[in-house]
Amino acid sequence: MTVCERAAAVILLLLALPLLVVCALALGILSGRTPLIAHRRLGWRGTPLWMLKLRTMWDGDARRGAGWIERIDDDGGLELKDAEDPRVPCRLARFCRRHSIDELPQLWHVISGEMSLVGPRPITKRELRLHYGAHAAEVLQAKPGLAGLWQISGRSRLTYAERCRLDLQLVRERSIPLYCAILLRTMPEVLHGKNSW
Repeated sequence: MTVCERAAAVILLLLALPLLVVCALALGILSGRTPLIAHRRLGWRGTPLWMLKLRTMWDGDARRGAGWIERIDDDGGLELKDAEDPRVPCRLARFCRRHSIDELPQLWHVISGEMSLVGPRPITKRELRLHYGAHAAEVLQAKPGLAGLWQISGRSRLTYAERCRLDLQLVRERSIPLYCAILLRTMPEVLHGKNSW
C-alpha cells in the first residue's frame, strides 16, 4: 500500500502543481507573507510533523518572511473553525479553504512516508490531550491522512467528540474497502465544499 500511495501522491502532486503555484503566488502577494506555512502537529506514533499548508489566514499587518515557508510552532490549534473568521480575509483564501486547495501541499508528506492518503487528520498535542483522552495512543497508531471519515461525514460542522469517534472508527475498522470508499467519497466533498471553511 505504501508504494502505491506514494506513486499516487506523486501523480496527484504533479497534476495539482500548476494550481498550487498560481494560488501560492497570489496568496503570497495578498498576504504580504510567505505563501506556505508548516504547522506543528503530531504524526505517526506521536512523532513531530510539520504539516504543510497554503497560507489562508493572516491579520492586517504584512510581515514578509524569508523564503517560501514559515514554521508555526503553536500547539493550540483552533477549537472549532468559524465560517466568518476575520483572519481569512479574501475570497481566494476562503475558496482555497472551502475546496481543500490549501491542503494539497500535504501530498509531499505522503510521498515522504509521513502521512497516508487516508487516515485521521493530524492534530496538535493540545487537541489530543483535551479531546481524545484515553483513546489518544490508539489514534496515533495510524498514520495521519489527507482524507478520513471526519472529512466525509460533516467536517467543520462536527464537534470534537464526533471527530474523535470517527477517527477511532477509522483506526479500528481499517480495511481496503473502507480506504477505497473514503477516497471515492472525498472528491465530491472537496468539489462541493459545503462542510468546509
